[in-house]
Amino acid sequence: MLKLKSVFRKILRLIRFAVFLFFFSSVLFTIIYRFVRPPVTPLQLIRVAEQVKKGDEIKMKRHWVSLDDISQHMVQAVVAGEDNNFLKHHGFDVEAIKKAHERNKTRKRKLGASTISQQTAKNVFLWPDRTWVRKGLEVYFTGLIEIFWGKRRIMEVYLNVIETGHGIYGVDMAARKYYNKPASDLNKAEAAMIAAVLPNPRRWNPAAPTQYIGNQQQRIMRVMGQLNKVEFGEK
Repeated sequence: MLKLKSVFRKILRLIRFAVFLFFFSSVLFTIIYRFVRPPVTPLQLIRVAEQVKKGDEIKMKRHWVSLDDISQHMVQAVVAGEDNNFLKHHGFDVEAIKKAHERNKTRKRKLGASTISQQTAKNVFLWPDRTWVRKGLEVYFTGLIEIFWGKRRIMEVYLNVIETGHGIYGVDMAARKYYNKPASDLNKAEAAMIAAVLPNPRRWNPAAPTQYIGNQQQRIMRVMGQLNKVEFGEK
């Protein structure tokens, strides 16, 4: 019995140490990424593994640029297409979540309500999955980046790490591939087109848009016309 209790205490100590290590390292890396660009994301590694498994050429094209070197049209386009209340919420858009929940009761095709902050947390720290564990971690990391990064940094990281095509990441690389120009020179229509394919960038192509994507581009442009300039208070 005493031996069993001793083993149990050791297990508890190991669990406490693991929990402490997780929280300490997660906060530490969040603070580091406030100033240093993430070297690679879990999704990028997963895509490389998929390419290796299929015997395809390894492709990971990305080009990090400062938010100052990204067109304001692109910033407005992702806010219009992905998260209208980006500057107002603290990581989670409660009203959008409620609306999505009500709509999903009667729809086969489920609608999401992930904010740009949530998507950034998932892209940088986590893996694509729909389990409750992953969603719980997403909530945790979303809170961390909202606290330690602020909206400007969240937007900058988001626009640099999002998947924008097969082996393509970030809006600058997308702008160069699809429009032969840097992200700083994107016009309203081009930015809206890139934003329109973000829900499934490996299925849709800004250079050869379907009618559905064309409609999404027009919708995003209409919303962009209703938005004020997206301005960030912090640097």
